[in-house]
Amino acid sequence: MPDAGKRGRNLIVAVLVIAAVGAVSFLLLSKKEPENVHELPAKSALSAWIVDWQSDAGLADLSKLKGSLASLQVFAAYFDEQGRLYYTDQMKQSLPAIREEVGSAEANGMTPALFLTIVNDRINSDGTAVQKEAALVTELTSSAARRAQHIDEIMSAVGSGGYDGVELDYEKIAEDDWNNVTALYRELYEKLAADNKTLRVVLEPRAPLEKLALPEGPVYVMMAYNLYGYHSGPGPKADHAFISKLAQRMGSLPGEPFIAFSLGGFAWSDKGETTALTETMAAGLLRSHNAEPQRDEGSGAVYFTYQDELENQHIVWYADHITVAGWMREAEKHGIDRFALWRLGEMEQSMLESFN
Repeated sequence: MPDAGKRGRNLIVAVLVIAAVGAVSFLLLSKKEPENVHELPAKSALSAWIVDWQSDAGLADLSKLKGSLASLQVFAAYFDEQGRLYYTDQMKQSLPAIREEVGSAEANGMTPALFLTIVNDRINSDGTAVQKEAALVTELTSSAARRAQHIDEIMSAVGSGGYDGVELDYEKIAEDDWNNVTALYRELYEKLAADNKTLRVVLEPRAPLEKLALPEGPVYVMMAYNLYGYHSGPGPKADHAFISKLAQRMGSLPGEPFIAFSLGGFAWSDKGETTALTETMAAGLLRSHNAEPQRDEGSGAVYFTYQDELENQHIVWYADHITVAGWMREAEKHGIDRFALWRLGEMEQSMLESFN
């Protein structure tokens, strides 16, 4: 048996080794990072979405962030087969709790404005859905009479729901429809403004901003994500070059626009499968597989590889609080300091603390 002195030295060595192994992830991710890497831009405005399919987790995050949010967008309204507004049962059940959280925010800071988000997804009676249906937008905006009908339904929903405004998230808009769509923005804005309500408009990066005659008044929100995802191989949801280019294009938008960043990430497998991940899911995979994380210089995103129990290989890319702070600072270089987060639900504590 070794003597007591040797045992003590062995114990010290073992402790040092364990500490060194435990610190590897931190060292890899913090190497060459400036001291203020986690700090958000000063005087920035923050908004976020909460979604029906993850309302419980979204509420948990909302309870911690509500005093820091300028607005909360309730991603709640779709369309049925007849082109009428449609709400899922899950969101109907969650709305009272969402309203209660928003109403209690004043004790912690500001009280977020509450918006109803309408998206051009069609939910069919057989349970199937068509996401971002361009033909639906064509139909809703096809004439002044049809737009007026659509606006009346929106105004009724905003009024009966007690919302501070509405957000239109109409995507994959056909090129020939933009004149009618911008007319909808203008006409809906005028109706809402007369009732002291606000209109937010979500725009895709593919929107031809330079050609559009977007009306003054609405709050515009530019999506700065989907750089990599289901449609591509592995990579970050956004990088600094993409954000910089998009922020410069946003100079043509009226008013003070928001830039929207997507939290979480994706996992790509060697079987060709792509899976969306929340930040907590991605961080959990990192921890459970004892993977070696790295930080991408061009985006600030974290990425790592792991092997599952069937020996399939996976690569994960996701955004942590350092990633998002870097994205925000990149946008700030171009005068953008209003940020929207897609979306609440399963954010890590470090992310929540950075926003607070």
